[in-house]
Amino acid sequence: MPVIRTVGVMTKPNVRRAGEVVPELLAWLRARGIEVRCDETTAEYAGEAGGLPREQVPEGCQLVIVLGGDGTLLSAARAIGGREVPLFAVNLGGLGFLTAITVEEIYPELERAFRGEHRIGKRSMLHCELVRAERTVSAYEALNDVVLTKASIARMIDLDVHVDAHFVCAYKADGLIVSTPTGSTAYSLSAGGPIIFPTVAALCLTPICPHMLTNRPVIVPDSSVIQVLNLGPDGETYLTIDGQVGEPLRRYDRVVCRRSNHSLLLVRPPKMMFFDVLREKLKWGER
Repeated sequence: MPVIRTVGVMTKPNVRRAGEVVPELLAWLRARGIEVRCDETTAEYAGEAGGLPREQVPEGCQLVIVLGGDGTLLSAARAIGGREVPLFAVNLGGLGFLTAITVEEIYPELERAFRGEHRIGKRSMLHCELVRAERTVSAYEALNDVVLTKASIARMIDLDVHVDAHFVCAYKADGLIVSTPTGSTAYSLSAGGPIIFPTVAALCLTPICPHMLTNRPVIVPDSSVIQVLNLGPDGETYLTIDGQVGEPLRRYDRVVCRRSNHSLLLVRPPKMMFFDVLREKLKWGER
């Protein structure tokens, strides 16, 4: 990893603790000669002008610090835009499967990063295209999942799913989740999907409340191209990326998902392995 000279900082809005953490962190970085690029929320916490749109923060950075929860990290992952810049994710409260570094660990872990001793996990991302009348009208990158859900009250949606050239199923359900291994501990898990180890080369199809109770989650290779055809009326199915951005679908829209060409680099605590996180966050029993 290159020497860290410029650090980006992105922060979750409306977090009381951030009002204490952000000014101290910026002062600590600048005292070490580090240039800091802040998003607008971070600048506001610090009482400074000139905050940048989140998409511009990673430009020229060798490290991006994310202060918040998993939702803030998901937003930051999209803002990275394919740049090979590691994210240093600090949990300011909440469950935090991905933001495993605590506030108390910020400075010791940053010192490790500046010495080049930090451990980096590589997380696969998902590329999604919305195809309408044989034309790609929008494209997204997801770290967790691509979700098609009903937009109307108490009405199932109809979806035809193909994996590569193979027809999988005609789903009648409240929705369908296409998740990465990282996203397997998010919405997919609450819908009954499996937990997938982060380095497994797989994608998971998890139906949400399917009409056929025999419709179960299906794991496919991440080399697969997943195509979901919306058969419902215009506006009754909604496409959501990482639970944060998306758009309504029209009848016969196709959502095409494949492994992204980009991966997310995530700084991990040296002693916190994946199963440690599961035990801590899911309250699994200790031996």
